[in-house]
Amino acid sequence: MRIALTATCIGDVMFPQAPRATALLLERLGHEVFFPERQTCCGQMHVNTGYLDEAVPVVRNHVEAFSPVLDGEWDAVVVPSGSCTGSVRHQQAMVCRRAGLDDLARTADAVAAKTYELSELLVDVLGVTDVGASFPHRVTYHPTCHSLRMLHVGDKPLRLLRAVEGIDLVELPAAEACCGFGGTFALKNAETSTAMLADKMTHVKSTGAEVLTAGDASCLMHIGGGLSRIRAGVRTLHLAEILASTKDTPAPAGVGPSTRGGTR
Repeated sequence: MRIALTATCIGDVMFPQAPRATALLLERLGHEVFFPERQTCCGQMHVNTGYLDEAVPVVRNHVEAFSPVLDGEWDAVVVPSGSCTGSVRHQQAMVCRRAGLDDLARTADAVAAKTYELSELLVDVLGVTDVGASFPHRVTYHPTCHSLRMLHVGDKPLRLLRAVEGIDLVELPAAEACCGFGGTFALKNAETSTAMLADKMTHVKSTGAEVLTAGDASCLMHIGGGLSRIRAGVRTLHLAEILASTKDTPAPAGVGPSTRGGTR
């Protein structure tokens, strides 16, 4: 397949290892990956904070940047983020219709229909769960809110992780509870966010895992920051990084920020 990659804002600016790992993984599976250079933000931050009018040009740019998928230039669009995929599917067309841009809204809906979160693309579209990964470490998985509640990815990420060679995958207690990030929620409701984070960290530590993984770099940033501050000795890695890991090119499992970076 020919697949266009959405890097996401946080991936581009802070955690480029996640989109890079997504590209490496898909290429290893025999697919062509393309990076539309016009892409910027999907508009989620604007919409979630109430700036719907300001979101219009941002959404327009995203829709137009990825509209070649409708002409057959690519077969699909992949996003290594449940929250950004959720925004593409559930917010972009709404923003356009609210602004009276019905044609753009229809295009947004059509692009959204060909846009997939990484685990959705692998399991539902490409039909694979064993991607040939190797990661001999104790791992626990946090299902992020948008992937769980907006996209309903279910156990797809877990099915992919269970097929990884050498992995010791342990269940995270109260896994479906929010980590407390929620974008600007963590800023506007800092005390509540901190309490939710404390609960999440307690559950992560109880697993004895070396690594916490999830499908959203933003949630991993939030939880990883907390774990680092209390020196829990738990590494955070995006799901794509574990799935891209092989015996020849292993993902790092040591504690601390990943040293791998760059985008394709």
